Amino acid sequence: MSETRKLAAILAADVAGYSRLTATDEERTIARLRGLRTDLIDPAISVHNGHVVKRTGDGILIEFRSVVDAVRCSIEVQSGMVERNRGLPPERQIWFRTGIHLGDVIEEADGDLMGDGVNIASRLENICEPGAICLSEQAYWQVKSRLDLAVSDLGNKELKNIPESVHVFSLEVGKPAQAKTVESSQPSQPLGPPRLSIVVIPFANIGGDPEQEYFVDGVAESLTTDLSRIAGSFVIARNTAFTYKGKPVDVKQIGRELNVRYVLEGSVQRGGNRLRVNVQLIDAETGNHLWAERFDKPVADLFDMQDEIVARLANQLGTQLVEAEARRAQHAPHPDSMDLYFQGQAWANKGMRPEYMAQARSFFERALTLDPGNVEALTAMAWIDANFGQLIGDKKTKTTRLKAAEVALIKVLSIAPEHAAAHLCMGLVQVWTDRAAQSIDEFGRALALNRNLADAHGAMGSAKTYLGRSEDSDAHLIEAIRLSPRDTRAYIWSTIAARSKLLLGQDNEAVVRCVRAIEANRNHPLVHFYLAAALAHLGRLDEARGATEAGLALDPTFTISRYRANAPSSNETYLAQTKRIYEGMRMAGVPEG
Repeated sequence: MSETRKLAAILAADVAGYSRLTATDEERTIARLRGLRTDLIDPAISVHNGHVVKRTGDGILIEFRSVVDAVRCSIEVQSGMVERNRGLPPERQIWFRTGIHLGDVIEEADGDLMGDGVNIASRLENICEPGAICLSEQAYWQVKSRLDLAVSDLGNKELKNIPESVHVFSLEVGKPAQAKTVESSQPSQPLGPPRLSIVVIPFANIGGDPEQEYFVDGVAESLTTDLSRIAGSFVIARNTAFTYKGKPVDVKQIGRELNVRYVLEGSVQRGGNRLRVNVQLIDAETGNHLWAERFDKPVADLFDMQDEIVARLANQLGTQLVEAEARRAQHAPHPDSMDLYFQGQAWANKGMRPEYMAQARSFFERALTLDPGNVEALTAMAWIDANFGQLIGDKKTKTTRLKAAEVALIKVLSIAPEHAAAHLCMGLVQVWTDRAAQSIDEFGRALALNRNLADAHGAMGSAKTYLGRSEDSDAHLIEAIRLSPRDTRAYIWSTIAARSKLLLGQDNEAVVRCVRAIEANRNHPLVHFYLAAALAHLGRLDEARGATEAGLALDPTFTISRYRANAPSSNETYLAQTKRIYEGMRMAGVPEG
C-alpha cells in the first residue's frame, strides 16, 4: 500500500464525559450529537476548509490546510455550544475537548492519516479541559499574531506514548477551562473575540411576504460566504447565524455568545415595483453603529438583484471592517503584526497618492519586522511596491520595486496558494513587466477565488489593452465599477477605460471616462493628460491646453518621452495605437521631454 508523508494541521476532538452522558440518557445524547453534527460541526468544517479523516463514536479527526483554519473552526464550534447548552442542567450539557497540532503525518492510500502529527493532536485532546482548545507550541506560533485569543500557557507536558514533552497552550473560548495556568514568561493575551470576526444575522422580511423570503435569506447567506473571503476574517457559519432568525436581536448578547466583534443586520422591504434593502454594521462590544447602507431599486430579476447587492456590500464592508480594525489597533498598547497590517491597509485604502502609499508601507514594514511570515502584510507590501514602482519615472527604481514585489508574492503563494489578492498582485507585476498574457491567468485565478474582487476585473481590462485588445477591455472595467462604485480606486478603472477609448479613436467616449475619473479623484496626473489628448483630437484645443496645465500642476516632470519609456508592453498593435495618444498630447502642449 503506497503512502505519502506531508506536513499537516491536525485537529482531534471528542465529547467530554461521553460515557457519563450516554449512561444517563443514551438516546437523547446520540440524537443531540447528530443534530450538532448537521447544524454546527459539519458546516463549520466546510466553511473553514477542513477534511474529515475519520469519525470514531464521539470523536473526530480532521485535517486542515492551515492551523488558522483549524483554530477558527474550533472557536466557532465551541462558541456555538455556549448557546446550545444555555438553560440545560450541567449533567445534560455537551462540551467538546479539542487538540490541534502542526506536524508530520503519513497519508495512507485510503486517505487515513498516521504518525506523530496525529498522535500528538489526540494526546492534546485528552488533556484538554471541556470547552477549551489545546495547541502544541508548533500550532500556537502559527496563530498567535493572527487572532485575539484568550491564552493560558500550560508549560511542558508529558503526553502518553510521546517520547518528548510538548509545550502546550490552552485557548479558552467555550465553557471556561478549569485548568491552572502555569506561570510563563509570556503574558497571556486579553480575552476577546478574533479580529475581523463577524456574524451576518438573517435579514428581516418587512411585510412578511412569503414569496420574498428566499431572497431575504439568500442575501444574508451569500454575504456570509463572500465576507469569509476577506483576508483575516472570521465569519460565523450560516447554520449558526440562522438560529437567530425571527428572534429579537441584542447585538451585545450575540457578540458574547458567538465571540465576535461585529454584527451585520438588515431588512428587506418591497413596495409595489420597488425593493429597499437596509444594512447596518454594528460594534458588538459597544452596540454602536459603524456603517449603514441602503439600496432602493426597481424590482427586476431577484437573483440578479441579489448578486449585485451582495457584491457591492461585500466590497464596501471589506473596507469598513479594515477601517474599524485600524481604529482599534491605534489604541492597542502593544500592537502586534496584524494590528500594524490593518493600520497600513487603512492608509492604502485612502488612494494612490505617494504620501498615502509611503505611510502604508511604513506600517507593513513594521508588521513584517514583528512577523516575517505575515502573508497579508507581505501581499500588501508587494501591492505598494508594484504600484509605486509603476508610478515612478526612474526606470531603475521601478525595476527594483517590481522585482521586490514579485519575490514577496512568490513567498506568499508558496505559503498560501489560494490567496486571491496575491494572485491579483502577481498579475499586476506581470502586466508591468511586459507579461500581460501571463497576467490574464493570474487575474482569472484571483476571480475564481473571490468573484467580488473588483480590482481583478479592472486589472484584466488593463491587461487586454496592453495586448492590443482594447475593444475587449470595456466589459471588465464596467464590471469593476459595478461591483464597487464607491471604491477608492474606481478613478483608476475609469482612467484605464479612457485610455482604451483613446487607443480605439473613440475620443468623445474617452472624454466622458476622463471626466468621471477626475470627478472621483482630481489628484491623478495621467488622466488629465489623457483628457488633453482626447480634447485635442476633437479640435477643442483651448480646453486641451487647460487639461495639460492641470496635469503639469500635479506632476511638473511629466513628458511624452517619459510616458513612452514607461510603456509596459511590446505588443505591436498596442504600440501602433499609442501613437495617437502621443500625437494628441503634442497638440495639447504636453512637453516632449
